[in-house]
Amino acid sequence: MSLARSADHGAAPAPSASAGTAVVGGTDRASPAVHAIELRKCYRDIVALDGLSMTVRRGEVFGFLGPNGAGKTTLVKLLLGLVRPTGGEVMVLGAPAGDRETRRRIGYLPELFRYQSWLTAREVLVLHCRLMRLDRPRWRDEVDNALRTVGLADRGNDRVGTFSKGMQQRLGLGVALLGEPALVVLDEPTSALDPVGRHDVRAVIRGLRDRGTTVFLNTHLLAEAENVCDRVTVIDRGRSVASGTMAELVGAEDSVRMRVTGLAGRWWQPLERFGRWIQEPDWLLVDGIPAGQVPDLVAAVVGLGGRVEAVVPQQPSLEDRFLELLGDQ
Repeated sequence: MSLARSADHGAAPAPSASAGTAVVGGTDRASPAVHAIELRKCYRDIVALDGLSMTVRRGEVFGFLGPNGAGKTTLVKLLLGLVRPTGGEVMVLGAPAGDRETRRRIGYLPELFRYQSWLTAREVLVLHCRLMRLDRPRWRDEVDNALRTVGLADRGNDRVGTFSKGMQQRLGLGVALLGEPALVVLDEPTSALDPVGRHDVRAVIRGLRDRGTTVFLNTHLLAEAENVCDRVTVIDRGRSVASGTMAELVGAEDSVRMRVTGLAGRWWQPLERFGRWIQEPDWLLVDGIPAGQVPDLVAAVVGLGGRVEAVVPQQPSLEDRFLELLGDQ
């Protein structure tokens, strides 16, 4: 069964709130959605998190990226109150992680889950409405809205056993959206989906952001993070190695590849002010040139008597930066 917001029993005791934090009704609405300070988690001799600090703002889509074994799953468990930290502190929606009332405001889609094959999609959603203790008059609207949002409106009465893996993934996302959560934690939400399904999930995530819901996206699919995330944190070996917007992580400088004829020798030396010139077979790569200077570069080449046959802008990707960061570590 999916954990969703139903696992209130058996949660690890929550850490104490920081002094000076105003908590009203279990949450501080002025606080970040997630705030971790020097968070540490050890499993005997294994250090899963080693002084991780990070902040997730309200209403943003936040990407949490890292290689296998970096500590991503451990952090998700801490956010949900399923385990206690060895050291440090983590606050979720203004309350200590694991606070029971706060957990009711968190939607969760785990990476690995399985629903009973004999239940229909609608029955699965109703079951989770009961586990969440939603008022019974809300169940029908909640279930209908969830099915419609994840694209299963016409399959609500079909048994889960007839669903493909991608359809079950959609159903899991629907469970995470029940009760209009303030924070939705998604663990690899598009891993089983085809391109159409990934497009639909990205639309759902953007819709959540538009209505003010915070989305915490744990994924190894960097293209997905690039498409939907406002900010990301990259972790390795339990520590944050980079955090910021895509522009801040990737950098403002681009590159451009050019095919030029009509000039001989190292003719580009007078133009090195535009960037670093790297000669390739049949091409020249100008690395580190701001995108706005590409037309000036082309005009300068033509001014030297060259014929520009092709210009191919190249923007650095999150994957390039990700690998660079891990290489630094």
